[in-house]
Amino acid sequence: MTTDAVLERLTLLHPKLIDLSLGRVRRLLAKLGHPERALPPVVHVAGTNGKGSVIAYLRAMLGAAGYAVQAYTSPHLVRFSERVRLAGGLIGEDDLAGLLEECERACKGDPVTFFEITTAAAFLAFSRSPADILLLEVGLGGRLDATNVVPHPRLCVIAPVSMDHMGFLGDTLTKIAAEKAGILKPGVPAVLGPQRTAAFNAIAAIADGIGAPLAPHARPERNADWWWFETSAAGLTVHAGDWSADLPHPALPGVHQAENAALAVTCLRRLDGFDVDERAMARGLSNTAWPARLQHLTGGPLADLLPEGAELWLDGGHNAAAGAVLGETFTAWNSGRGAARPLYLVLGMMRTKDPAGFFAPLAPITEHVFAVPIPGEDASIEPDALAGALSRAGASATSCTSVDDALRAIARETGAGPSPRVLICGSIYLAGDVLRRNGPPVT
Repeated sequence: MTTDAVLERLTLLHPKLIDLSLGRVRRLLAKLGHPERALPPVVHVAGTNGKGSVIAYLRAMLGAAGYAVQAYTSPHLVRFSERVRLAGGLIGEDDLAGLLEECERACKGDPVTFFEITTAAAFLAFSRSPADILLLEVGLGGRLDATNVVPHPRLCVIAPVSMDHMGFLGDTLTKIAAEKAGILKPGVPAVLGPQRTAAFNAIAAIADGIGAPLAPHARPERNADWWWFETSAAGLTVHAGDWSADLPHPALPGVHQAENAALAVTCLRRLDGFDVDERAMARGLSNTAWPARLQHLTGGPLADLLPEGAELWLDGGHNAAAGAVLGETFTAWNSGRGAARPLYLVLGMMRTKDPAGFFAPLAPITEHVFAVPIPGEDASIEPDALAGALSRAGASATSCTSVDDALRAIARETGAGPSPRVLICGSIYLAGDVLRRNGPPVT
């Protein structure tokens, strides 16, 4: 039985794709012998943007220090097995299929969401494979997320919180932050990424109420555990309490990655029982890889559709905060990488997202937007509707039937002009389709 066939069956166990609750997954884990209680030390990571990058940096730095690292992330880009990384690499397809079927048998047809049962399978895998540490990413929110059954993580992390998934988490930043803060545990230290005031106040109130010590960003007035960072041409300097270190620029591109890297470094300083020196930090930051996060596609059939000298970039960001960091990054590149290049967007988005909010920070530097469908996703915005929404938001936008057609149109439009930068963006599902067809493979 292939993994895909088992996953297809598991989607039938609950009528809703998302139904936030802990009761179902706890019942299933009890039937499986409570694998969530037999995990290595856990770093539990929540937030709106940057969770995956922080985990990628942590995995690289801990690995450079000689630790065996497991990681659970979502969603995947090309293969479901990308979500479950054991100490030796991605879980094998046969092993994953067997674990999923084991969970299916234990479930006995009881209602359980797709994410809940696949998280249970991941916990089985992690509990049966030796490792020093598990980096555990929240799927959605925090308080009622299926990952929030780990009784006592070693460290909790909340990356920056912004407006997203409002239909599930609440319609204000305060409500969303409170849901994210649901991963905090009494006595377990927590590191906070930079937060807007409303989000910080909501998180701090919950932390105070349960006795979770916080290490906040740039808030020395609150306690002695604050942290901050600065960048220069030479690299990244991270300050955590009375400790500081000069480190190289992180390998992942984008102005926002210094913040994600500094947050990860601060986590290591707060992670009890693990010794990661500055040399391992430097090696890890310099060698971190995380696909579809401002990934430069330098070859493949899609890149070959563009004229010589053009740059093709891929990013899975899909909310206003992601649009903001992308806008800041491309603006900085235009001023710092020689002559400015025209920027073209190839954009596909899901109906639950806000195209105008995502596009607004990119508007001043975007030449034109080509709206495309997301292959295989019934909930993607139709290209004509997406182009219309962007046009009403002030964009020069047209619809295309595919990414390929959009790239061909850009090649025709820019053939005699300056070499463009092209960004395929708006959805992690669109990014996954691009990597599936264009590569490089996700490992």
